[in-house]
Amino acid sequence: MGMSEFYGETDDTQSLAVLARAYELGVRMFDTADMYGNGHNEKLLARFLNEGRPDALVATKFGIRKAPGEYARSIDNSPDYIRQACDASLRRLGVEQIGLYYVHRAEAGRPIEETVQVLADLVQAGKIARIGLSEVSADTLRRAHAVHPVAAVQSEYSLTTRDMEAEVLPACRELGVAFVAYSPLGRGLLSGVFDRDSLAENDFRRNAPRFGDEALGANNARLDTLRAIADMREAAPSQAALAWVLAKGAFAIPGTKRLAYLEQNIAATSLRLSADDITRLDRAYAPGSFTGERYTAEGMKGVNV
Repeated sequence: MGMSEFYGETDDTQSLAVLARAYELGVRMFDTADMYGNGHNEKLLARFLNEGRPDALVATKFGIRKAPGEYARSIDNSPDYIRQACDASLRRLGVEQIGLYYVHRAEAGRPIEETVQVLADLVQAGKIARIGLSEVSADTLRRAHAVHPVAAVQSEYSLTTRDMEAEVLPACRELGVAFVAYSPLGRGLLSGVFDRDSLAENDFRRNAPRFGDEALGANNARLDTLRAIADMREAAPSQAALAWVLAKGAFAIPGTKRLAYLEQNIAATSLRLSADDITRLDRAYAPGSFTGERYTAEGMKGVNV
């Protein structure tokens, strides 16, 4: 996402280098969405795929509609829009089939069964291989899964945001659905070196409640346990935070547009936290520990529907 929008200035040349290095280091799933830069991110990914990566799995999403450069959005899961959005993503990506197609946000008031049936038809047509859901409730997941198998649920999950542990993660385990954690580093907060003053003027975190001056001060002050465990393992705080997510049985998709962060993040896959480390982190960062909502009210549209 940050390669196209929301996190300050973008650089396609630098982003393509990061994608190439990720592939070189073994990354095979590349997660995007049609709303990231209003199609720019899918086109960027197409340039990367065109260089010969036949085993790369592409995951993209539909359902959030917004004007270019705007944060305000609406949620649309109407059947006609789903079919149009899928065809548009296929064209931008330059692929014949989308590996994993997510409902980016479920539309309140529209039966999830209707949405999934349209997606099931797209599976039958060969346009998508697997169906995913994002930021849904456990009840919505179960109802969707009864219509057609859901391959994955993607939601925000990290030491800063543990809501999913109450119902959604158990439901995923029960149904055999993969859980994909986005923002596993709390949008940079868990790096332990987050500096609000360094943010670009168009970085959306400037308006995010969790990153307001007062909230950020309180949240940074809570990172001592994470830093201590990272130091003990000769790792960066971000690596310990990623290792915790992986230890919970989730897939982690830490986004970055910088080579150094990419390599640091991938190195976290070899970090093994002890049972005591995990218990200490669980206790230090119990659900609700961090100050401020993760999104503004606009960003919360379609969350936990």
